[in-house]
Amino acid sequence: MDEIASEMLRRMAQQAGLDLNDGELQRLLPAVNRAKKQAAELRDLIAASDEPAAAFMASNTRRN
Repeated sequence: MDEIASEMLRRMAQQAGLDLNDGELQRLLPAVNRAKKQAAELRDLIAASDEPAAAFMASNTRRN
């Protein structure tokens, strides 16, 4: 996984309408990279998981 560089973070912030100074970018950068890594791990986990053993189907429920 490639980490996000501060200049890339600056461009993304500007596209979102944020004007962050260098100090703000440096404080945000570790959290942004950590969140990116966690999202990639979740995608891998979801993609690697097996199908569920059962599935809920509302049309097959019984009414008393």
